[in-house]
Amino acid sequence: MSNTPIVVFDLDGTLVDSAPDLLDSLNFCLAQEGLKTFEPVDIRRLVGMGGRIMIERALSFQNIKPDNTHVEQLLSVFMRHYEENMPGKTQFFEGVDKALTKLSDAGYKLAVCTNKYENLARHLLEGMGEADRFVTIVGGDTFAYHKPDARHILSTIERAGCSPDKAVMVGDSQTDILAAQSADIPVIAVDFGYTDKPVSTFNPTKIISHYDELTPQLVAGCMM
Repeated sequence: MSNTPIVVFDLDGTLVDSAPDLLDSLNFCLAQEGLKTFEPVDIRRLVGMGGRIMIERALSFQNIKPDNTHVEQLLSVFMRHYEENMPGKTQFFEGVDKALTKLSDAGYKLAVCTNKYENLARHLLEGMGEADRFVTIVGGDTFAYHKPDARHILSTIERAGCSPDKAVMVGDSQTDILAAQSADIPVIAVDFGYTDKPVSTFNPTKIISHYDELTPQLVAGCMM
């Protein structure tokens, strides 16, 4: 196992602003069923644990009990629409490119650990021309568990050939923070992602408001 330090990133709401595309695909599948669609202001209440949970939440918010068969039908339409249109309007948050370059230049490995399906995460990052930055890209279906299960992050680190005691997680939600804390890994939270509660509520190691703040020095300090 390498002694090289690693920074593990969540994807949606952390590295990329994918809300417009996720919402478009959600609304597309809901509209096909004649169900209520949602506005951009609702996105923070909906995303965070993958497409299935987003659909289940969308149904629950309109007092429809999520039925597994119904959710599967909607998810199939959602996935097809989302994949066919990516990368669509999705963009990296301001400063991501420079921050990732600085971390790589300082000797850090970079990885993605997302609850988005692995093939979608790869497809998205490949479409944005940035997949090669990451030594591994792990999705919510890569293993038999996913965030907030600590094993999702730990298995990502293991797949990258690194050690948990040389790792830091960067995320935007309670799901990311709880997973990192359960894995006993420092976690840096961005405060501009997709969460309906302030990230400070969950006591991350550090909070940043812009990727200019994500320096090698900050990451190293979190490991001490």
